[in-house]
Amino acid sequence: MKHKYEFVPSDEITIAPGRTVKRIRALVAISVLGVTPGTLGGYIESEKNLAQVYGDAWVSGNAQVYGDAQVSGDARVYGNARVSGNALVYGSARVYGSALVYGNARVYGDAQVSGSALVSGNARVSGNALVYGSAQVSGSALVSGNALIFWASKVGTSNGTLTVFNGTDGLLVTRGCFLGTIDEFLIKSEKEHDEQTHIEYQLLIDVAYSRITRARKQA
Repeated sequence: MKHKYEFVPSDEITIAPGRTVKRIRALVAISVLGVTPGTLGGYIESEKNLAQVYGDAWVSGNAQVYGDAQVSGDARVYGNARVSGNALVYGSARVYGSALVYGNARVYGDAQVSGSALVSGNARVSGNALVYGSAQVSGSALVSGNALIFWASKVGTSNGTLTVFNGTDGLLVTRGCFLGTIDEFLIKSEKEHDEQTHIEYQLLIDVAYSRITRARKQA
């Protein structure tokens, strides 16, 4: 496969001890993206990554793609976004802002992941789904179609992020390593948290349910 990109000499960033990412530059035109030969892109880790950004995909800004991650199709990764591990971003997906996609996560279709959002584990984000802000989608979560998402940051005893979204079988909740239904989450919360924390989670779930239900009616 002919490379569409090359490394820019002396333009690199150290992301961890012994790990450096380097800026890429277009070798060919990608008309659909307005890219011409010589256009500067984002940062990738090694020669093997050149074969992992293919099709009409483009990595730009300060975005980074490393590990065994792949970006393909008409996908775009830009801003300060990072895609790593075995993650795949393809189709017409967009990952931007300071978003992180890693692990075995997949972002595809017309999905968008932006802001400080995090998609990890075996999570799948597809269709016209929009994951943004401080939302976290992890584990084996599936966010698809015209997904509706509610999140709240700095909650619970560890000041984490609670994310509620409409899955194929109703509303699902992710919080830390947890992924399950609203009822499953509240049962777990009651067992593991003090009364005040549990009540706070109940209130947040009520707000999430109200917001998502109202958005469905307006769609």
